[in-house]
Amino acid sequence: MSYIEVKDVKKSFGSGDSRSSVLKGVSLTVDKGEMCGIFGPSGSGKSTLLNMVGGLEGYDSGSISVNGISLTGMSNKEAVEYRRSNLSFIFQFYNLVPDLTIRENIRAAQYLAKNPLPIDELIDVVGLTEHQNKYPSQVSGGQQQRCAIARAIAKNPNVMLCDEPTGALDYASSKIVLELLENVNRKYGTTMLIVTHNEAIRYMVDHIIKVHDGLIAEDIINTEKKSAKEIDW
Repeated sequence: MSYIEVKDVKKSFGSGDSRSSVLKGVSLTVDKGEMCGIFGPSGSGKSTLLNMVGGLEGYDSGSISVNGISLTGMSNKEAVEYRRSNLSFIFQFYNLVPDLTIRENIRAAQYLAKNPLPIDELIDVVGLTEHQNKYPSQVSGGQQQRCAIARAIAKNPNVMLCDEPTGALDYASSKIVLELLENVNRKYGTTMLIVTHNEAIRYMVDHIIKVHDGLIAEDIINTEKKSAKEIDW
C-alpha cells in the first residue's frame, strides 16, 4: 500500500447553474519519504487536492487515505486529530505570530506534538540561530519562511503539505528555501507534497504530478532528479 492514496476523487463547488466541478476523478499514489511536486495553472484544482489530503476540505466521492488512515467520512473532531498527529502545513504567506519571537513561533508548534524535534537543532538547520530572538517584522521574507518551515517540522510530522512555499519570495530566497526543504526531506524522511507554479521545482522532486482542468495530466517518477543547488533557474 502506498503512503498516500487518492482514488477517483471528485469535488465540486456551488449548486445549480453555478455548480463548478474542480476535480473530475483524480487518482494518484505517493510513497513514504517522497518529495512530490504538484504542478498546474491557477484554477486547475491542485490546491484543492492538497487541502483534501490535509483534511481541510471534504470531497464528493472517491477515497483518500494517508498512512493507512481513511479520510472518507471523517468528523471535524477526527480531522483535527488527524492533522495534529500526522501533518504540518507551509503556505505562501508565513502566518507567523507577530508578537512571538522566531524561537517562540517554532516552540509553539512543539506543544502540539507527541514527539517534537529539538528546537535548537531546528533553529540551526534553518540557519536562524542569530535571529532566533527577533520578531517576524525584524527579519526578511525568506527568513520568515525558514521560520515557518522550522515550525512545521518541529512537530516531526509524517507528511508536510506545502502550498506555493516560494510564491512570495525572490530568486535568492526561493533557492535557499527549496534547498532547506530538500535537506529536511533527506534528514528526517518527511513525505512532502509541494503545490507550485515554479516549474524549476520539477527537477528536484522524486515524483511529478501535473493537474489540468481537474484531471491528472502527468504522473511520472523523476529518474533524473537533481539537487536544488544543481538546478539552472
